[in-house]
Amino acid sequence: MRSERNLGGEADERPAGALTTGEVARRLGVAPTTVRSWDRRYGLGPREHTGGRHRRWAAGDIARLERMCALTATGMAPAEAARLALSGTDARPPREAVATPVRPAGPQRGRAGSGMRLGDVRHECKGVARAALRLDAPALDTLLSETIAAHGLVTAWTEVIMPTLQAVGRKWETSGERYVEVEHFLSWHVSGALRRHAPPVAADRPGATTVLACVPAENHTLPLEVLAAALAERGLPVRMFGGALPVESLVAAVRRTGPAAVGLWAQSRTTASRPLAQHVSALEWGVRGARRRPVVLTLGPGWAGQTTSGLPHPAGLAEAVRTVEAAVNR
Repeated sequence: MRSERNLGGEADERPAGALTTGEVARRLGVAPTTVRSWDRRYGLGPREHTGGRHRRWAAGDIARLERMCALTATGMAPAEAARLALSGTDARPPREAVATPVRPAGPQRGRAGSGMRLGDVRHECKGVARAALRLDAPALDTLLSETIAAHGLVTAWTEVIMPTLQAVGRKWETSGERYVEVEHFLSWHVSGALRRHAPPVAADRPGATTVLACVPAENHTLPLEVLAAALAERGLPVRMFGGALPVESLVAAVRRTGPAAVGLWAQSRTTASRPLAQHVSALEWGVRGARRRPVVLTLGPGWAGQTTSGLPHPAGLAEAVRTVEAAVNR
């Protein structure tokens, strides 16, 4: 034991290696008020009390809090998570249950419990948000994998991943440049999960390929990655070119592949270009008398207000997949 002076000038006995509430909160990636709330509501405070006013958390105390974080990251209610954390019970489902998830009768909804304004969303969003805020890579990978396996790529993206990404973006915008690392961290792990769960790219079929690319100066590739994975899931061949593809390279790719559809992503109105989309849609190939043109999908919020007849602007992932399938089957 060693004696220290706290801010009030009082002697405070602090066991070697013990942490303050603020230090514990930073280690867990939660707010100090959350740690105090778990102590007050669920009895997850330090087992050993010191002579001073301030809480001191030993290794065993921190282990219980880490368990609490891991359980709530799965979407479990805090009261139940606290009960299991205190009992030391392992609440993870058996491997067989994870491998063959049972779909609920309807979407299970939940309110925000992660410090982000999630609103009325699937309960999985809370777990993903908490893991992202804590920068907990293993938990985040597990949650994303289980969500995609349980619901499929389209539903997982539309009802879990995208609402969480939007909530992180709102938190960033209202926090003065804080939480940028959370958005990058979450986006990176989502990209990895898509690659792990997408089937191999389908072999080319004449007139069935889809070309996906960001317009010049645009680098938001994640929505295109999920569309590529969803198309691969349906056995449709895809050629993905990623961020900021120069105009000349885009035209060359379209001419070389002869695609049924071309998806052009623009996040911002400053990068969206109606003349570019019209130019790509006018490209032709094939023998005289049977020449073909691609269906050009204008994807992303940057195209809002720039819709043109013959250039579909799908409202979401599911509609984009249906539009590509229609183009392939025409």
